[in-house]
Amino acid sequence: MNYLKKLTVIIASLATASSLYAHSHDPFEKVQITSINVNNGIHMLMGQGGNIGLSVGEDGIFMIDDQFAPLSKKIKTSISKISKKPIKFLINTHWHFDHTGGNENFAKDGIVIVSHDNVRKRMSKDNFIKAFNKKIPAAKKVALPMVTFNDSISFFLNNEEIEIIHQSNAHTDGDSVVFFKTSNVIHTGDIYFNGFYPFIDSSSKGSIDGVIKSVNYILTRVDDKTKIIPGHGKLSNKNELINYRDTLVILRDRMKSLVKEGKTVEEVVALKPNADLDKTWGKGFLNPEKFLRILYDVVKSNN
Repeated sequence: MNYLKKLTVIIASLATASSLYAHSHDPFEKVQITSINVNNGIHMLMGQGGNIGLSVGEDGIFMIDDQFAPLSKKIKTSISKISKKPIKFLINTHWHFDHTGGNENFAKDGIVIVSHDNVRKRMSKDNFIKAFNKKIPAAKKVALPMVTFNDSISFFLNNEEIEIIHQSNAHTDGDSVVFFKTSNVIHTGDIYFNGFYPFIDSSSKGSIDGVIKSVNYILTRVDDKTKIIPGHGKLSNKNELINYRDTLVILRDRMKSLVKEGKTVEEVVALKPNADLDKTWGKGFLNPEKFLRILYDVVKSNN
């Protein structure tokens, strides 16, 4: 093989290897969309990002959140296996990109996207999430919610009364909880992280007091048979939500005491004040130290 041919082979091999490397490191390549039949035509889809909720019936499909844009095709395929009916409405429970990333792809299908007023406002401009030192560029116009509401909005389809209630200054300032009143199912958005420490976005005016207040409100509307779709984590129920609420109260009270004592964030981290809870709650996407730093900032921001 002469030099030119050798060089051609080497370049081709490097290009192939580079392509394979990039492909193998696609963070969404191996994500599987799994579905759970919750109750009476209500389904929960899990993939990567916020849990998706669906109401499926003769009137079409009502959808809650849409995860990341690269997953839209997989999500649509999973939905088509449940029903061939069209998706009519898509509600964003809040503005974060792991819940709204697919908006553009779904909006191009003619689906009406709905959210609280503050979701559209935040998506319309550049944002910054201090907890992760992350800049989020404004969404394209096509990805913005077409219909917004202030306090509440209701939908009536698939023999289901769907009530959506805004929760102020909880996970963010634009959170919505979706109540499937006929089927006794609730989608909480990121007000509820089932089984691990939650993220509260102080950059979006979120507060732990607001999360606890919202959970307490949700608890006034559940019974022992209610199925609860959390923003993240497995399908849940009343007892698990009570446990989550009680844990949040402990976490809040401990941090408020430390902040009141004048502790710095480094001193709080060194104290490991939640060591007794870390084994149970510290195995999510926020490790115990990262959660402490975020909670410290949340409490300081709201004092």
